[in-house]
Amino acid sequence: MSETVYTAKDYKSQQPVRWCAGCGDHALLNSLHKAMADIGVEPHNTAVISGIGCSSRLPYYMNTYGFHTIHGRAAAIATGVKVANPKLSVWQISGDGDGLAIGGNHFIHAVRRNVNINIVLLNNQIYGLTKGQYSPTSPRGMVTKSSPYGTVEDPFRPAELAFGARGRFFARCVDVDGPTSVEVLIASAKHQGTSVVEVLQNCVIFNDGSQSRLATKADRAKNAIYLKQGEPMIFGENNEFGLMQEGFGLKVVKIGENGITEKDLLVHDAHCEDATLHLKLALMEGPDFPVALGVIRDVDAPTYDSCVYQQIEEVRAKKKARTLEELLLAGETWEVK
Repeated sequence: MSETVYTAKDYKSQQPVRWCAGCGDHALLNSLHKAMADIGVEPHNTAVISGIGCSSRLPYYMNTYGFHTIHGRAAAIATGVKVANPKLSVWQISGDGDGLAIGGNHFIHAVRRNVNINIVLLNNQIYGLTKGQYSPTSPRGMVTKSSPYGTVEDPFRPAELAFGARGRFFARCVDVDGPTSVEVLIASAKHQGTSVVEVLQNCVIFNDGSQSRLATKADRAKNAIYLKQGEPMIFGENNEFGLMQEGFGLKVVKIGENGITEKDLLVHDAHCEDATLHLKLALMEGPDFPVALGVIRDVDAPTYDSCVYQQIEEVRAKKKARTLEELLLAGETWEVK
């Protein structure tokens, strides 16, 4: 019998998609459908879990199992789903508010435990569903409905949180960059353990232009670096720039100047156990550095769910009682007449 080949259409539900026209959620949804078709896990063996927020409507638009849960608890529910049925491919869809504010504690502990789930974090730096309050990732000084004179606090950086929680997989893409989005989503599904994909997203209503440096292909050529396993770190409109190490930090160099060649550049190794360089790459920001896109870190480690089942089997092997009745009769018993 031939193997079933799935297409993106097989993962689309019949529900009308209800997001604002131009919202980055549309692009990410399209990329997720394509990625799932490439991964090939059957729709009935896939579960998409979300919390509350604009992005958390996504399970309605998937022809898979889905659960639109409560605010901030998507990671907890996704963990339970995966441990209860480890054969399922489990995806968690969260926004920066849902995932990093009320859900922040669940986020770091899911990452720390290394539960084999795929966390897709849509980061538009604003609360969209509740009409424009600043979020945990809004930059300092941002004027919003809840900060009319500008925020007076520094934001979370998702990569920093994930790495601080001993994260083993972190990738980043831009909502409108379909090919890279599909690529990193496929890579996240192949990774065994908690994968975090940060999607840099535009909110056309409450935070339009937040990703202006990366909005077009030309913008990304100038302002982003696509990290590829085993390849030198090159970027620029004509691949004229690269990254080198300078002391404990990074510096941007121009290839050909001062005798610098591709051989002098850093080579990306997402599988390196030491996360020091991965974190530096993930945190690059400002006009002098490109934004790192692609798979930044991908390191194997035992997963929480597999360890739970391994422990259960080890305990079972040591116990004589194999059924509830055997357990009840295992100790001293007596009969009352």
